[in-house]
Amino acid sequence: MTKAHIGILAVQGGVREHERTLDQLGVIHRQVRRPEHLKGIDGLILPGGESTTMSRLLELGGLLEPLREALAGGLPAYGTCAGMILLANEALDHRADAQQLNALDITVRRNAFGRQVDSFEAELDFQGIEAPVPAVFIRAPWVERVGEGVEKLATVPAGPSEGAVVAVRQGNVLATSFHPEVTGDTRIHRYFLAMVQKSTARL
Repeated sequence: MTKAHIGILAVQGGVREHERTLDQLGVIHRQVRRPEHLKGIDGLILPGGESTTMSRLLELGGLLEPLREALAGGLPAYGTCAGMILLANEALDHRADAQQLNALDITVRRNAFGRQVDSFEAELDFQGIEAPVPAVFIRAPWVERVGEGVEKLATVPAGPSEGAVVAVRQGNVLATSFHPEVTGDTRIHRYFLAMVQKSTARL
């Protein structure tokens, strides 16, 4: 689909599912574990996992500041679930020592939908994608505050959490509360790859 080289943050979390999705799309990718792995990539995926652990490992591995700098410099990024939490400016119900990447002007609430047993699936209208997309929520966050310049791309359509914001975009940064990588539907990854392609075309 694209000649872009995509990095997948691989300090912890659901890396394999994103790798399989990119393989399905024929996209070159590599795992990002150290600062030098950021060199030469055109975009970065931050997978789901445990956001507190991920932020701690980024700090311990010396990757936190280089990643912040890359994002501030315009590196396109897509975060799912814990990846959304990391990309946000502010996270509620997070440990005080957890780090944020400050790439999205949003406030997210960690585990907003409840515990693992409260995981659920939904069909979402997603701005920029024609038909509803399947969404799997696993101990997912939601967005409680959206800053200026942040687009709301999807909300929960029905149920107790109706209207909760679960997908946003600000410039080159995309984030979803849910996990499209486990559904077999590649359209949101395609959406992100189109963002990457547009970004690289401007260089």
